[in-house]
Formats: sequence, C-alpha cells, structure tokens
Amino acid sequence: MKACHDCDALQQEVALEPGGAARCWRCDAVLYRGRHHAMDRTLALTLAAAALFVLALSFPLVELDMQGQHHSTTLWGAVVTLWRQDAGLVATLVAVTTVLVPTLELGAMLWLLLPLALRERPVGGVWVLRALLLVRPWGMVEVFVLGVLVALVKLAHIASVIPGISLWSFGGLICVFAAAAANFDAQQAWDQMDAAETPA
Repeated sequence: MKACHDCDALQQEVALEPGGAARCWRCDAVLYRGRHHAMDRTLALTLAAAALFVLALSFPLVELDMQGQHHSTTLWGAVVTLWRQDAGLVATLVAVTTVLVPTLELGAMLWLLLPLALRERPVGGVWVLRALLLVRPWGMVEVFVLGVLVALVKLAHIASVIPGISLWSFGGLICVFAAAAANFDAQQAWDQMDAAETPA
C-alpha cells in the first residue's frame, strides 16, 4: 500500500512500464513513475560522485596570490585552521556537513547498490537504507560551495584568487550527486532487496 503525498489516500501499488506514471484515485497526483534501469543509472552516478568527492578532498580548494605570497589550502586544511582559530563550532559544522555526511551518504548508496546490481541482498540493507534516508537532509555541500564562492568574490579585490581542482570537483559533485539522488528510488530498492538472494 502507498499513501498519496497530497491527500493521504491509500492505494495498492502496481508495476509500471518504463515511462508510465501511477496517479492517485482521489486527487490525481502522480504517486510514482516507472523507471527503466533506474538503479543502474543511480549506481553509475554514485560511483562518479565518489570519484569527484575523493578529488575534492585531495586537492587545494582555492589558491590566493597576495603581494607576492602564494597560499593554498584543502578542505581539511580549512577545517584545521578554523579549529586553531578558536572557531571550533564552525569547524565541526563544516567537517560534518561537507565531509562526514557526504561520506556516509555515498558509502550507504554504494553499500546498497553494488550488491543489488549483482542481484544479491546487501548485508544490513534495511538498516542502511533507513540510515541513508535519515542522514540525507544533513548534507550541505551546496551551501558550502556557495559560501566559498561568496568569499572568493569578496577577496577578489585584494588578492588574485584561483579556484582549485577541489572547488571544481565540488561543483561537479553537486550536479552528479543531485542526479543520483533524483534517480534513486527507495521503493525500488526495498523491492529489489525483497527479491534478491541472501548472500552465502
């Protein structure tokens, strides 16, 4: 059974052809759509997002050239600097929302999607899926990148600002991860876990 997100009417779920849509019998709202190979697309996008995330954490976020002095920092370097400047709360917030939560989200997605792609049931899949849905709203990479861009605009008149590989990677990560989240169908994941074989 599925409840309509507009009027809360309960209705039986039915299998759909790719491109089809199920509508509420009471208010005609779209309940869900039939997607062809949605999980495979989500896995490919998640792997791409993971690669971009590794790049974003490994390379300099931004480089500043001011009065002949050259400075660059990674995301972790920025967190450490904030911590050392007695801004522990801000450092913790940045670390949690831009490193910890995306890492957990990407890890949970891969933990679920890789075994499902092999037609196997992920170990602890139910708990991982619940944790994924719980942690997802706390990822704020977009807010972080927007904040960095605002800071760069303000610094542009006093220093030569060069966006680093990390910043470009974060930009790509936002787009790719948004596409992965849009393609991810929790109900289809539940159904595939029910149908998959339990690993030996």
